[in-house]
Amino acid sequence: MMKVECTRLPSGLTVVTEQMPHLESVALGVWIKSGSRNETVEEHGIAHLLEHMAFKGTRRRSARQIAEEIENVGGEVNAATSTETTSYYARVLKDHVPLAIDILADILTDSTFEEDELRREKHVILQEIGAADDTPDDVVFDRFAEAAFRDQTVGRPILGTPETVMSFTPDQIRHYLGRNYTTDRTFIVAAGAIDHDTIVRQVEERFSTLPASPLASPVLDTARYTGGDNRETRDLMDAQILLGFEGRAYHARDFYCSQILANILGGGMSSRLFQEVREHRGLCYSVYAFHWGFSDTGIFGIHAATGGENLPELTPVIVEELRKSSTNIEQQEIDRARAQIRAQLLMGQESPAARAGQIARQMMLYGRPIPNDELMERLSGITVERLTDLAGRLFFDTVPTLSAIGPLDHLAPMNDLLSSLSAKSPAVKAMAG
Repeated sequence: MMKVECTRLPSGLTVVTEQMPHLESVALGVWIKSGSRNETVEEHGIAHLLEHMAFKGTRRRSARQIAEEIENVGGEVNAATSTETTSYYARVLKDHVPLAIDILADILTDSTFEEDELRREKHVILQEIGAADDTPDDVVFDRFAEAAFRDQTVGRPILGTPETVMSFTPDQIRHYLGRNYTTDRTFIVAAGAIDHDTIVRQVEERFSTLPASPLASPVLDTARYTGGDNRETRDLMDAQILLGFEGRAYHARDFYCSQILANILGGGMSSRLFQEVREHRGLCYSVYAFHWGFSDTGIFGIHAATGGENLPELTPVIVEELRKSSTNIEQQEIDRARAQIRAQLLMGQESPAARAGQIARQMMLYGRPIPNDELMERLSGITVERLTDLAGRLFFDTVPTLSAIGPLDHLAPMNDLLSSLSAKSPAVKAMAG
């Protein structure tokens, strides 16, 4: 029987565990409610750089010792930066949990940020930026965010730019760290073969120096969706197309409804877009829909990869499927989407790493773990009428965002797209005119 327990320490730090007694391993991590959105203009890319630099040496361990100590016991350690969160996590056998906690605490509370290590890591990130720029299906998403949220932190690439990355100093990193890596924004989550009280004691001891309050208020400007058109012609075999709209924030009433709608439109091989665009018409080899939530906004998008000669037919077919979803959705489509989401939820809970990530996201978003029954109850109240109404408002009561990269000679002008989406929206008509 799996059991979730939560303790908030006097320092403000939150510790959550889920016992999975049938396992021999533990996945544990530190999640910070801070990401690239919490950067100032001058700090663009510093959240990601900090994630790298955390592993480059502390007063007790060199970068090599950090890697060797965790791998000497067969474990692994890694980290990730997103728009609104940063995570540092480890996977070890149950006997080595104290070591994993010690290493995570060490890199987050006692990193030295030495000049030589910083210089080397800057060049590593420059290579990472270059590799991302060479990957069209990454570029199209970055350009989409820049167009959808123009001149805002939420729309900036997480990696930063070569100019900003090369400009950072150890003191700037320490300032960002002190402003954002505080106990009130930090959640330590473990899942697997663990004992809650033991984890709490070890965390309380090792993370005692984590500051309880920030040096200055974290930066987080309210998102303003603008929509827009970003095209980049490149000599590629295929065109990457991303058509999107403003989605719903995590706490919005329509968040789960948007998740279901994305699944119906493009969540699998049985989805409308896959069947119509790929199977029936053969217009592309990849097409799917997605909905991403943020704390105060979201993105609803359709991504397709196709040959440039298919673009004149592809975009109108996608728009037509959006239009159909605003007038007709079948109950069996809702049932299938719910079943897929339920299966993904339960299958994810068979992995301690996935389960720790699930719990951490719920703690940061809702302040508590959400039971499966409650999640499924939120999905059960979604009706055909709610979905068609949402589709009408999502796709026709706002301005779209189009991002495209590749051979784009046959991609229709933005005004044509606006006209095709303007039947229900005076606002879109005005933009097109």
